Amino acid sequence: MIEARHLRVLRAVAGTGSFSAAARELGCTQPAVSQQMKALEQSAGTPLLVRTGREMRLTQAGTALVRHAAGILAGLTAAEEEVAAIAGLRAGRVRLVSFPSGSSTLVPTALAAMRAEHPGTRISLVEAEPPRSVEMLREGDCDLALAFRYGSVPPAAAGPADGGEWEDLVVRPLLTDRLVGLVPDGHRLAGAERVGMAELADEPWIAGCPRCRRHLVEVCEGAGFTPRIDFATDDYPAVVGLVGAGLGVAVLPELAVESVRAKGVSTVAVEPAVEREVVALTLPDLARVPAVAATLAELERAAARAATR
Repeated sequence: MIEARHLRVLRAVAGTGSFSAAARELGCTQPAVSQQMKALEQSAGTPLLVRTGREMRLTQAGTALVRHAAGILAGLTAAEEEVAAIAGLRAGRVRLVSFPSGSSTLVPTALAAMRAEHPGTRISLVEAEPPRSVEMLREGDCDLALAFRYGSVPPAAAGPADGGEWEDLVVRPLLTDRLVGLVPDGHRLAGAERVGMAELADEPWIAGCPRCRRHLVEVCEGAGFTPRIDFATDDYPAVVGLVGAGLGVAVLPELAVESVRAKGVSTVAVEPAVEREVVALTLPDLARVPAVAATLAELERAAARAATR
């Protein structure tokens, strides 16, 4: 294998015409130059220099190697500078994927802080719900994933989306997001301090994303009834709009409600309490990348601020 340090010595010898002059230019001893040239010729498998007295003349192979050495060393220098910039957070890229209510609440605060502190770091954002976001992380399509899991899922039934197969990932808990009930302003339970899920047994329901819909059914069945789901949509503003129009009731995470202007809707606490854990996920190797680690830290700070509101 040809080493960069040997190429630097070869260029110095070719430029100065002797081992001793090359040693002076490189700031080392003449024997050190001689040893490195021998090592380079062994790696190349052919003579690179013809020694004529005190001067050195390049062979055809030596001439070719010197010609390529310029580009190789220039590229290596550029690579070293780029890596140093990334390590020092003067450059770099982070690909973030988040579920919608996270990308409208936690993500903007975190990314604004990253831009202020590390303007050379580029961060991209796409939206995906778990388990798709977790799949994207494992497939190399992102560096960080905001995801969530419901605490009521029994460990035996937990799957990839619920954290049952997150053991290979770095899991950074951010906050606990409580689900709240949504009823139309004129509803009989509007203004109630707390509402039991069983009190909503006869209501038409507006359901959210597939995972949230599955969890809604589990919670309702735990309260002794199966919800009659009249409408289902992944769009949180649409859920709020349907409830506000008097077409049904819903439960949504507080983060989702915070991100929507709720008109004609009253929020009520539901019992039993239903919570989901919001986390940031990454791969162990990626967690050591400075830009990824810095973004994780800013997401934690954003979550801490959101939890105190």
